[in-house]
Amino acid sequence: MIRSNKMSSPSKLSPADRTYEKVLSPPTPSVSVSPSPSPLPTPEPSDVIQSPLSPPSPSSEGVSTGLVVGIAIGGVAVLVALILICFLYIKKRRRDHEAPTSPKGKTKILNNASRSSDQVVTSLPPPKPLPPPQQPPPPPPPPGPPLFLSSGSVADSNYPSSDHPALPPPSLELVLGVYQGTFTYDEIKRATNGFSEANFLGQGGFGYVYKGVLRDGKVIGVKQLKAGSEQGEREFQAEVGIISRVHHKHLAALVGYCIAGAQRLLVYEFVPNNNLEFHLHGRGRPPMEWSSRLKIAIGSAKGLSYLHGNCNLKIIHRDIKAANILIDFKFEAKVADFGLARIVPDTYTHVSTRVMGTFGYLAPEYVGSGKLTEKSDVYSFGVVLLELITGRRPVDANNANGDDNLVDWVIHISTNSLNLLIGEEMARMVACAAACVRYIARSRPSMDQVVRVLDGSVSPLDLNEVI
Repeated sequence: MIRSNKMSSPSKLSPADRTYEKVLSPPTPSVSVSPSPSPLPTPEPSDVIQSPLSPPSPSSEGVSTGLVVGIAIGGVAVLVALILICFLYIKKRRRDHEAPTSPKGKTKILNNASRSSDQVVTSLPPPKPLPPPQQPPPPPPPPGPPLFLSSGSVADSNYPSSDHPALPPPSLELVLGVYQGTFTYDEIKRATNGFSEANFLGQGGFGYVYKGVLRDGKVIGVKQLKAGSEQGEREFQAEVGIISRVHHKHLAALVGYCIAGAQRLLVYEFVPNNNLEFHLHGRGRPPMEWSSRLKIAIGSAKGLSYLHGNCNLKIIHRDIKAANILIDFKFEAKVADFGLARIVPDTYTHVSTRVMGTFGYLAPEYVGSGKLTEKSDVYSFGVVLLELITGRRPVDANNANGDDNLVDWVIHISTNSLNLLIGEEMARMVACAAACVRYIARSRPSMDQVVRVLDGSVSPLDLNEVI
């Protein structure tokens, strides 16, 4: 049904009529009739306004593609940068973790830290090696007869040392860098059964001596220097610096050493038959046979001659005595204890140093002026020969005749009929002893001459040819 346009206007009806009409009138479908569309004018291209939702033009499409490519490249660059930062961070964490185990790495980290804190650091000193843990010193051993070490030592610093001071032993760092015979404190402690009384051999001015057995069964002698002793430190350096450079059948061989905190220990080959002092003066000991005495004299003379120049060095032992001549079961002699030894250049006529050694063995010019030469060792060896000949100690305060000094006592012996009482070998040794203890140092023979006279190679008259 089509509603007529001629219907009464709604404005002319009352409100009640409107309501009544709305209720009673049946619903009619609403049909809207639109007039036919009139043709639209074709817009000019300039009149077209592009909607935001309309597709982009070709030029704007090019701009958007470039933008997308740029964003993609930037994203890749950021991703690579993040990966690189993560890699560097992980590497730094790993290096920081490993730094304490490497001294070099530790130094590098310290350098970087100083730069980051805006502190100017030109260089850092190399890291010092940590000292080995200090071990407790062994219990003090019981007193016993001196062995290996100096007894009755004397030291006097009142003498000048300006002429030719003695050369110090080689640098300990240099020696230890070359010499590889090192032991740990626990190894030596185990070898000596904890430095037990049963292993104790003797003591001297600067330490104690023990017998030990290494794990491989090798028997050793351990010389333990007193901890904290300045002289003990010098003796340790001298022994390691000198003995490690000389090797001879008649010199006690150094097996190794140990540095543990303040502890200084020297490890030698063990010479099983004690020393010459024990065999000559030990209580209850039987007299030594003459053949053994001669063999010991020749062997120790060869070892001392080697030190004086045959080893391409001139080494003055400075403490030749019976206690420092070790003996094996075949009565082969080995000169030991190089704690006071000095290396002397060939161009030096003497060196001036503190008087060190043992009463009864010291040369008079050394005691009087502090001037030390190889002839000082020759004098000391002459006293040892007198001990071998007479069986007396160098200094004997209990001598009934009042001559407590062995050299002074021998001088007064008449030699008129001496050759009729002794054999040729004894006469050779007596001649060597008398020449070695001459008062004037330059009139004493060299140790080479003494060796040749003792073994019968030359006549005792050659001892008067001073070299």
